[in-house]
Amino acid sequence: MHTPPDEDRFEMEGVPRGTTDWPPNDVEVSEALKRAFADGSWGRYHGPYVPRLAEALSEFFELTYAYPCCSGTFAVELALRALRIGSRDEVILAGYDYPGNFRAIEAIGARPVLVDIDPDNWNLDPKRLSTAIGPQTRAVLVSHLHGGLVPMSEVMEVARQHELAVVEDICQAPGAVVEDRLAGTWGDVTVLSFGGSKLLTSGRGGAILTRSAEAHQRAKIFCEQGNHAFPLSELQAAVLLPQLAKLHDRNRQRTGAVERLLAGLSGISCLNPLVNRAAGSTPAYYKVGFQYDAAMAGRTRGEFIAAAQAEGVAIDAGFRGFAHRSEKRCRIVGDLAECRRAGESALILHHPVLLEPSGTIDCVAAALRRVAGC
Repeated sequence: MHTPPDEDRFEMEGVPRGTTDWPPNDVEVSEALKRAFADGSWGRYHGPYVPRLAEALSEFFELTYAYPCCSGTFAVELALRALRIGSRDEVILAGYDYPGNFRAIEAIGARPVLVDIDPDNWNLDPKRLSTAIGPQTRAVLVSHLHGGLVPMSEVMEVARQHELAVVEDICQAPGAVVEDRLAGTWGDVTVLSFGGSKLLTSGRGGAILTRSAEAHQRAKIFCEQGNHAFPLSELQAAVLLPQLAKLHDRNRQRTGAVERLLAGLSGISCLNPLVNRAAGSTPAYYKVGFQYDAAMAGRTRGEFIAAAQAEGVAIDAGFRGFAHRSEKRCRIVGDLAECRRAGESALILHHPVLLEPSGTIDCVAAALRRVAGC
């Protein structure tokens, strides 16, 4: 939550003040830090915590291999390299996605291919994949964003028909369920981020996971340049272990908070939550995404954000997306109309408040209703 300018009014109306702390004050994380200091692991190239984290991630996702690394952004590049995607190959991704994913494709010499997104949840639309596939297309990069989930059974069907590799980016969705399976268990290689704002955080860091011994070995060979050139540290791994153990419980709390929040926002015509059409799916809310209708609200998205932040609500614009990227850098399929709309209209609520008491969630809903004029 952002600190509002009028603290007296803020206290009177009961809306929480200040920024909700993230990462939270976690006793188990504190104890992990103390252990890593006491045993000297914090200053070592190799110690017990990174291997333990890799094993814990493998068990959590029931994937054979987990390979921690320096960041989620690099993990996307590493995943593509592990799948032998390279120069002159094409990788399909949504035209609305995290900017680093586009750059990761470019970093290996491949060409991004942009497809439009689902109009209801502003994530990659599997129905658009087949028409985007060309003779150089080798892979699909699928991100689950803003509480939206991609129907992965449809993605995998198209990918298998056309012999495409699938990288599943769950940096915003660790612990989410897609069609009764954990997000991250569908693709050929899965990507995680442990960045400072993420649901699992060590300030920086990431990991890839896979069932493929060959992909795992290729990732290791690329990274091991005399030593691991892109490592996660022992200290980072130590603090991630207790967080991973709590992930499911915290996700359930976040899901309940979002359900309460959306009930409190019912009937606000300018603020529509993302809708997941895949049955048996439960998001993990790193962000809570909304489709904002400026015409209905009578104010621009920027004005709405400024007013909401003045009320203490940690809400902001989504990604800009790639709809305006030059065709010198990518191949664009269709007019990307939904990607343009998302880039201009997406609102995202940051997740830390979702672990606050129910009264706080009600205050957030009330604040957004005031801003919306309801």
